[in-house]
Amino acid sequence: MNATVSNFYYGAATPVAAYLMACLGAALGLRCTTRSLRRPHRRAGWLTLGAVSIGCGIWTMHFIAMIGFSVEGALVSYDTTKTLLSLLVAICVVAIGVFLVGYRGGSPATLATAGTVTGLGVASMHYLGMAAVHTNGTLHYDTLTVGLSVGVAVAAATAALWAAVSIHNLWASLGASMIMGVAVTGMHYTGMASVSVHLTGRSDVSQSSAGLLSFLLAMLAGPLVVLLVAAVIVMFDPDMVLGDNEWDGTAPAPAPHGGRTATPARHAAAAPYDRPYDDRHSTPSDW
Repeated sequence: MNATVSNFYYGAATPVAAYLMACLGAALGLRCTTRSLRRPHRRAGWLTLGAVSIGCGIWTMHFIAMIGFSVEGALVSYDTTKTLLSLLVAICVVAIGVFLVGYRGGSPATLATAGTVTGLGVASMHYLGMAAVHTNGTLHYDTLTVGLSVGVAVAAATAALWAAVSIHNLWASLGASMIMGVAVTGMHYTGMASVSVHLTGRSDVSQSSAGLLSFLLAMLAGPLVVLLVAAVIVMFDPDMVLGDNEWDGTAPAPAPHGGRTATPARHAAAAPYDRPYDDRHSTPSDW
């Protein structure tokens, strides 16, 4: 017997919260990638933080959305190992894409490769997370809808990586992260639309129990802390505090009669991050 499946047991609360988490991860990832391009000597560190932020954002989005997943006549539970493995997959595959564009640039070939790998990884994370679902029934997927969700994941990942290397203005990055939140959340709910459940037994409880909710919240605690720490690092980074100078190439006007140009305090403070890195002249103050 096929059961009635819902992804909105708690109404709009779970999709809205999931969307916000996807936006947060995307926004932090974009800002970290921008920092990596401005600071080649710290590129690996910023790219790693960006990959972790995006991966945790996507994974958190998925499992917040899954809080609203219910099967009429069945209890739902999760396999802990597969749930944690899906988080590792999300971070690792995003890291591949981020490092590719971070070190090889945003050429069409690089973006296509990195976007495909990352999109397939995001889809793998989603369906591995779904494989962690245990219920008194079997899950079935509509092949066409699954293929559509994978296509959405690849397109969303490619767009996100393009934005990471092409958009450096703060407000433009925030706008891009909101669009990416729609794409990533849309991929999740497209994938969930492919799910049907055939019951092999019946339970009197048709929604997530308090124990299941506690489990999901415990799983979410770690990635949420990581996102909070990443947000603090990005917000208190000198470029954010002093101003981005957003790749505008603006230089002070030459002083008349060969005199020395006065450098505004803000630009002077930001100068160590705007000049090319040179190992021979680096000092801790440049970091």
